[in-house]
Amino acid sequence: MTDAPTVVGPEQPRTTEGAAPPTATANHPAPAPAVPAGRLRWSRPRTWPRDWLVLAAYWLASRLVMLALLRQGHDDIAREVHVLYHRWDGRLRDGSFPVGDVSWQYPPGAGLVMVVPGLAPAISYLQGFVLLMIVSDAVVLVALARAAHRRQGSSLAGAWLWLLGLPLLLSLPYARYDVLVTGITVLALLALAGRPRLGGVLAGLAAVIKVWPVLAVLGTPRGRTTREAWLALTMSAAALLLLLGVAFRGAFDFLFAQQERGVEIESMGGALLHTARFLGWPGRVRHQYGSFEFVGPYVSSVALASLLLTAVAFGWLLLWRLRARRWSEATPYDAALAAVLLFTATSRVISPQYLIWLIGLAAVCLTVGRTTQRPVAVLLLLAAAVTTVDYPLFFGAVLNSSWQGVAVVVLRNMLLLAATLLSCLRLWRATVPRPRSR
Repeated sequence: MTDAPTVVGPEQPRTTEGAAPPTATANHPAPAPAVPAGRLRWSRPRTWPRDWLVLAAYWLASRLVMLALLRQGHDDIAREVHVLYHRWDGRLRDGSFPVGDVSWQYPPGAGLVMVVPGLAPAISYLQGFVLLMIVSDAVVLVALARAAHRRQGSSLAGAWLWLLGLPLLLSLPYARYDVLVTGITVLALLALAGRPRLGGVLAGLAAVIKVWPVLAVLGTPRGRTTREAWLALTMSAAALLLLLGVAFRGAFDFLFAQQERGVEIESMGGALLHTARFLGWPGRVRHQYGSFEFVGPYVSSVALASLLLTAVAFGWLLLWRLRARRWSEATPYDAALAAVLLFTATSRVISPQYLIWLIGLAAVCLTVGRTTQRPVAVLLLLAAAVTTVDYPLFFGAVLNSSWQGVAVVVLRNMLLLAATLLSCLRLWRATVPRPRSR
């Protein structure tokens, strides 16, 4: 007989019908009155809680600054959108994925994201893309704030983490499509608690756009919730893949696009090669397969080591899943963050926009008071700030492996590594019971 998982939740006071509400004492203060759901009207800001008005004001001010920075750096940060994405949009409108383009290494669902900005009338492709990202950003904030409003014991800390974390990356979040993917994944995670099928469907759709959201359902409690969420994810992803495979040519060419990838200069292995290059290693940096990668002796060995570490990370997650016995409402969120951190840290590529994923997942964790990931969220904020120093501020130094560039990449990756190890350790301690001493 296997042990059933223990679901740990906040204790609820027992009351009898018609009993008077508990009175406050020195040791047991009276609980704060909940805001009646009926008083809140999305169309009437004056009914919003005061904290929400502060969130909305800060979101508007900070996002205007991000847009101003994007406009100022139009020819650099947004080049990938108004040149590369726009070109792919044209190919997709002709009924084909960018077959033969070595820069296209995305799942077929990403093609839908490339097409949508061009459908907006009276604005340019870049403007349509940025508008889509702004809407996605706002949806994430509303979802996090709503989770704090609807759940007992929830917190606005997650909404504030999203608000503060995204601007640390300057204008980059609006020049990549990762905000959209993160938004769908955030909605999926928040839906898992009460509507696991919906959460699974959303996670499946997001996974067809950028793979990593498949990890969002890893921490669902055993039993019916897991079966419904995992089945819904599989079916929604399969249905969308089938639809795209029929509608477009070359939908599955991305499966073979990663085989020749090397070691990207901002990855963990890249930090090692940066240090070696600074000390005299003869390797160099080349732009290939859509990113800057190292070429030279031992690069293939470092790439192989990254793949082996990814396999080890998968093995640890499988072991955790088998050994975990205690579940709280925070466990699915904490597990999702730990899993994505593991696969990010061991990847051959760590692009600056990957921090958007991690900030979004950490924000979901912080909506629940019982989360184990608070110190991890702090480390991720620091990593996001250092990532901006890496790109775009010191990117020339990074390309040249000067001491400044090496220091920035090593520091950012050490923060990510510390966040990964701490996340996994705290998740394990919270969910896996210690062996009984004899």
